[in-house]
Amino acid sequence: MSDLKSRLADDVKQALRAGDKQRLVTLRMTMAAIKQREVDERIELDDAAVMAVIEKMVKQRRESIAQYRKGDRDDLADKEQFEIDVLTAYLPEPLSDTELEALVDEIVSNTGATGMQDMGRVMGEVKKRAAGRADMSRVSGLVKSRLSG
Repeated sequence: MSDLKSRLADDVKQALRAGDKQRLVTLRMTMAAIKQREVDERIELDDAAVMAVIEKMVKQRRESIAQYRKGDRDDLADKEQFEIDVLTAYLPEPLSDTELEALVDEIVSNTGATGMQDMGRVMGEVKKRAAGRADMSRVSGLVKSRLSG
């Protein structure tokens, strides 16, 4: 079992003992998503793959928050935000804007990218090196500005 999965399992037990129902629901949902992916792909997920599942869940919740705020449903948006707060505790510390810009600049120069046709190559490398530490939609905008400017 990966370190991240065992940490999640321990936290489920701890939330259960503490009677923290909201946190427990979020953690169980996360474990279920990990288990579902393992069953679907017939593999045991390593830490990187578990992190990818958590990142996807965070992204889905961010999108939901935007929809709930548009629909004036702050109660549901707050619930989604709570879940994001719980999930992000399992992700590495995000890169600062300065660090992210430096990483993109380094990758652009290392790959010799000159225009938008190189975007996929640059994004792939950024995704590998910043796994779980950057919002890829933000990275995409940054890469576009670097390659078009």
